[in-house]
Amino acid sequence: MDYFLGIDSSTTATKALLMDELGHVVGVAAVEYGYETPRPLWSEQDPHLWWQGTVAAIRQVLTNTAVPPHHIRAIGLTGQMHGLVLLDKHGAVLRPAILWNDQRTAAQCDDIRARLGKERLIQITGNDALTGFTAPKILWVQQEEPDVYAHIAHILLPKDYVRYRLTGEFAIDKADGAGTILFDLKQRDWSPEVLAALEIDPAWLPPTFEGTAVTGHLSSDAAEATGLPAGIPVVGGGGDQAANGVGVGAVVEGIVALSLGTSGVVFAATNRPAIEPDGRLHAFCHAVPGKWHFMGVMLSAAGSLRWFRDALAPGVEFGDLVQEAETIPPGSDGLLFLPYLTGERTPHPDPLARGAFVGLTVRHGRAHLTRAVLEGVAFGLRDSFELMKGAGLTAVTQVRIAGGGAKSSLWRQILADVFNAELVTVNTAEGAAYGAALLAATGAGAFASVEAACNAAIHITGMTSPGPQSASYQTLYPHYQALYPALRPTFQAIG
Repeated sequence: MDYFLGIDSSTTATKALLMDELGHVVGVAAVEYGYETPRPLWSEQDPHLWWQGTVAAIRQVLTNTAVPPHHIRAIGLTGQMHGLVLLDKHGAVLRPAILWNDQRTAAQCDDIRARLGKERLIQITGNDALTGFTAPKILWVQQEEPDVYAHIAHILLPKDYVRYRLTGEFAIDKADGAGTILFDLKQRDWSPEVLAALEIDPAWLPPTFEGTAVTGHLSSDAAEATGLPAGIPVVGGGGDQAANGVGVGAVVEGIVALSLGTSGVVFAATNRPAIEPDGRLHAFCHAVPGKWHFMGVMLSAAGSLRWFRDALAPGVEFGDLVQEAETIPPGSDGLLFLPYLTGERTPHPDPLARGAFVGLTVRHGRAHLTRAVLEGVAFGLRDSFELMKGAGLTAVTQVRIAGGGAKSSLWRQILADVFNAELVTVNTAEGAAYGAALLAATGAGAFASVEAACNAAIHITGMTSPGPQSASYQTLYPHYQALYPALRPTFQAIG
């Protein structure tokens, strides 16, 4: 039997996932590491940690599964997006990588908008300039560390540094490339106009590839380090969100992936390079060849429920809290919750947005507050759906949910009712690493296309359909939408 390897270089660990030719996961290994915050707002990481984690995770998964290394036919890569990795002409790391969650570049974001104009920037790249993206990080090094900037020969993203160590090749997939906001979204390649405006040398940027394309082969040095045979093809792969979309089967229009973890991510494949005119959604290339995707991000999704439990019901099990909420009718007897506990990104890119309970009376108890939190998160996630529909996404036919919050049957029902769409769970739980393995298998010819790979390997394990309470939520949703505009002046004043 043939096997395929998915490598996920995340912020806190590198995961190696081994999948057989039928799409079954036969083994997973992970090696953890940390990152540094040397100054307020800074977040950095030594790229060598990703390589060390890759070597150790591959060796561990081979040992755990006893799969013969010569049966591994291809490797797919994924990992944290947007991080800036700078190498000199010898391929040596110039400084610690500046990560996706680094917040030091607000001034550089303003600079990018000033140079290109916000509207033009969004028209080219599909996105506004945000501190998380790669482009403002490059400008920061240009302006604050000119000695480092003078020695740049190569700019990579985290997983592509791993690719370089595996193959000796400089390459990037189109999904991760789009996340730099140096991409022409429609052309699926680097934008000469953006690079010229930001004075970035195009020679520093690697060639771009579709997610299933072979970008290089395992070198003899990497083979010795990992215990794999030299010559294994390494495919383009994708940034973690695009690879996760593949991993749950969100590869055709109408099927949306919803991740309900500490944060919430709404991910929808599109057949064309659509954008949200104000840049309130991320619009990137998909890891699926010739496709794109929208992405909306809520900063405190299941994190809102955790805050509520820890602050107001310490020691109570989540299951017990949610069970109490089942006795409360939709709308929590006139109580609404805004889930902006850590600011917000979609649909309101506002770090000063705040959480709020609105409509409290003496009739409300803990169960009401719990249900209001569940409903408020659902309404907030629906905001991303509405933006996507407004930007041209066809009707949502199915939402594939994953993450810790997906374990609650009540929350799943509330989400299905609020979205007025079918909500399903699937058999895959490894997300991005699994998606990378599927991309590798497709690139190696085990499947005719990514869509065929997903159809063969991913199966529905549970379904929640909108119920009779859905009508109540359609009436309540506009009242939720009205809260942020009404409270924004107060948020700004107290922030």
